[in-house]
Amino acid sequence: MNAAILKGKLTGVGTGPGDPELLTLKAVRSITEADVIAFFCKKGSTGNGRAIVEAHIRPGTLELPLVYPVTVETHKDETEYKAPIADFFDKSAEDIATLLDAGKNVVVLSEGDPLFYGSYMHLHVRLEKRYHAEVVAGVTAMSGCWSMTGMPLVQGDDILSVLPGTLSEEKLTERLQNTDGAVIMKVGRNLPKIRRALASAGKLSGALYVERGTMANGAAQKLEERDESPAPYFSIVLVPGWTTRPAEEFIGDGK
Repeated sequence: MNAAILKGKLTGVGTGPGDPELLTLKAVRSITEADVIAFFCKKGSTGNGRAIVEAHIRPGTLELPLVYPVTVETHKDETEYKAPIADFFDKSAEDIATLLDAGKNVVVLSEGDPLFYGSYMHLHVRLEKRYHAEVVAGVTAMSGCWSMTGMPLVQGDDILSVLPGTLSEEKLTERLQNTDGAVIMKVGRNLPKIRRALASAGKLSGALYVERGTMANGAAQKLEERDESPAPYFSIVLVPGWTTRPAEEFIGDGK
């Protein structure tokens, strides 16, 4: 028998933004059929993705925590971050390759969608040419947040931009000035900078701040009313482009 036939399958599974009921049927099937469940996490934690799918992991399934060597404590552009994180993805890919070579079907959990700012993509590009690899789409954080709040973001010919809050204030302002609607991700300690960029672009008054969208402790408020303290990891800013919609005073409390 061809040795390649004995190799396992790699599947990147989107777990959605937090609400376990937003898992897709295909995601649940992939998880229940997996030989190995791999998940990204910080040291001392099993991570949010693992918590979302816990009810669907079969007893006896092998679990592989992929523990980040660095997180937000180090700036993403510094060597102290880039080198360890690249080594981490290299080693994680080879650990998974060993399991795939042994004929194990490996599911890698990814919060939101695996190929939308997801850590899984770094494994996918390292392994897809060597193994059968599939990606199971997940509900993104941004769609979970605008659905939770009931905020219509764009319609018709409106342009939507997805912006990382890690951009410089100048670049954020420029991008916001040249779009209708926007989603700003990676908020965290960047919140004051994001607020200033929105004010400079004339879009602060309509911006909505959402944290832990779709989770049991999720909340939303106008960004103007949010204090300057750092935002939690699971936070996002929504900027509506549909400015002519009825009910102009939209609060978006998520109720």
